[in-house]
Amino acid sequence: MTGTSGRATAVGLVLGGALSVHFGSAVAALLFPRVGVPGTVTLRLAIGAVLMLLVCRPRLRGHDRADWLAVGAFGLALAGMNSVFYQAIERIPLGPAVTLEVLGPLTLSVLTARRWTAWCWAGLALAGVALLGRGGFDRLDPVGVALALAAGALWAAYIVCSAWVGGRFPRADGLALALALAAVVTLPFGLADAGARLWHPGVLALGAGLALLASVLPYTLELLALRRLATSTFAVLMSLGPALAALAGWLILGQALHPVEVLAIGLVVVASIGAVRAAVPRAGGATPRPGTPLSATDVPPGAPR
Repeated sequence: MTGTSGRATAVGLVLGGALSVHFGSAVAALLFPRVGVPGTVTLRLAIGAVLMLLVCRPRLRGHDRADWLAVGAFGLALAGMNSVFYQAIERIPLGPAVTLEVLGPLTLSVLTARRWTAWCWAGLALAGVALLGRGGFDRLDPVGVALALAAGALWAAYIVCSAWVGGRFPRADGLALALALAAVVTLPFGLADAGARLWHPGVLALGAGLALLASVLPYTLELLALRRLATSTFAVLMSLGPALAALAGWLILGQALHPVEVLAIGLVVVASIGAVRAAVPRAGGATPRPGTPLSATDVPPGAPR
């Protein structure tokens, strides 16, 4: 496979993974009327954890206290981020929810860049949010808006914890263990809210599809892509998240957006790409090589949840 075709394949893998995440969120919205938000979160995390544990088979022995603290923080961030985000998309459309949520990772990217150009991109993102407010905050549930912003803060915490865990566990072992912890944390809430409805065959089928779309498939595709693609390019592609979420909301949930909202989402996407480019280290003009792990200082605002 030539370098050009390899990069093209990697780009396709990244976009496929991003589409999978956001179409998974649309599938989650279809589950809300049947098992509620806590039940949906439980299904997504529990089934996803089982699948990841079977694939990764993480080693439980040989880890110190700091390793388990990292996994614990990562698992709590995963549980909180998914729970709060799903509460948000129950109240407001998927596109605006992801646009507001991405402000958390975008803020982290700006802070770690330590360059004045990054603050310019942050200003463009705020202009996009202000435009989104003019076009539709009056028709958006204010609680949903607040929840989407809170999910963004938890997403930033997830990115930091991901870098912490990634340095302590091989492959995706730390992610599999954190996902299992997140499933245990959310399980009581799902059972209390949905009860026996969780075991309905149709619900389990949708839950399995959600776990595959939102967890297993995107992580697999992105890991394959990062073997062939520079992390900076990966992060830029992942910044398209709000636009892909709006597309998924329109195709699956029939959530049409006003032209002003489309423009606002576009501004946030451009700002995210700019912030990622500003955060890329330029020591000697070097570009991160394919396969270089993402860290908290190379933050992709569209990183998988």
